[in-house]
Amino acid sequence: MKPSTLTKKLFMRFIVSDTRRQITHQKGRLTRGKVPTVHYFHQVDDPHSHLAVQKINALTNHYKIRFKFHLAQAPTETEQGDSQRFPSWALRDARGIASEYGVKLPHEVDQIERGQVQCAESYLTKHLKTSCFVNEAISVGQRLWSGETINKNQRSNAAISGSALRSKLGHWLSATFYFEGEWYWGVDRILHLENRLKTLNLSNDRREICVPRPLPESIGSKDASRVTLEFFFSLRSPYSAISFDRTVTLAKRAGVKLRLRPVMPMMMRGVPAQLKKQLYILTDAKREAEYYGERFGSIVDPIGKPVKRAYALLPFMIEQNLITEFCSNYLRAAWGEGIDITNNRGLKKVVEKTGANWNEAQDHLENGSW
Repeated sequence: MKPSTLTKKLFMRFIVSDTRRQITHQKGRLTRGKVPTVHYFHQVDDPHSHLAVQKINALTNHYKIRFKFHLAQAPTETEQGDSQRFPSWALRDARGIASEYGVKLPHEVDQIERGQVQCAESYLTKHLKTSCFVNEAISVGQRLWSGETINKNQRSNAAISGSALRSKLGHWLSATFYFEGEWYWGVDRILHLENRLKTLNLSNDRREICVPRPLPESIGSKDASRVTLEFFFSLRSPYSAISFDRTVTLAKRAGVKLRLRPVMPMMMRGVPAQLKKQLYILTDAKREAEYYGERFGSIVDPIGKPVKRAYALLPFMIEQNLITEFCSNYLRAAWGEGIDITNNRGLKKVVEKTGANWNEAQDHLENGSW
């Protein structure tokens, strides 16, 4: 393993390690006041914020914590990755999960006008430091997404200052909770926040949590063989690494056809990612991996030529009817087992574990047909 590869491997292992997490938590506790405080960042035209804010009253009643509320602006175009489609993706995603989490998101409006955003921010600014912020934010959100008009108010800079604090603390999205060094985005990550609060003995009832994840439903006797599930994944993505095998299992359990759609890594197709974004993705993927019992953390980043060489093998693996096994083994090697897939020795291990002939596979490494 090259010194540069080893150095990066050790750094990434530390980033997702329990040691770094404990250090971060300890630093956070040192700044704690009399009551543990969760910072919540709310964006009035963000559908995920409207979902998340609906869970705060339950969290306040269930845990010995207080909330500090901040208004925030939308992430910048650079932070969104695809600024033209980001809002529609977010809205579709939020509407898809709302009922599963027992929250409401009206369907009357698909995009809130900028003027209404400013009016809503101005109105909610008056309630930021009051106990009624949550109820007011829910009410305003219901009105905005239902197409009702918010009366004009004096403009507020609260969202600007809130965004600055969010960036300083290390995040770029709204619907985010920050507690003593660690971030939690959206309703589906509240589970991790709750488990941490329970560990710190801050729960009034340790038997239950407020925001459990929805359980999968049985398809029963339904025939899903005509359904095709298309899975877009990247061999350089930590989220792909921890979800690939579960997606394959899901397709088998549901009886649907699985069509693999490999894509180029974001940073290799010109999508920038600031350091704070990269760090959050890694640490969040680690939490998710632990939750689902996936191995993750001993990482050899395949960015650049290594991932291109892996993709060059895909046509060969398709011919061998081994593409699913190869991608699974490659992701596990790169993100969980620490195998140096940047050189032939490590790649050979993956190919042979997949059941393919390495000598034959080598002939395809420079093939550009992929």
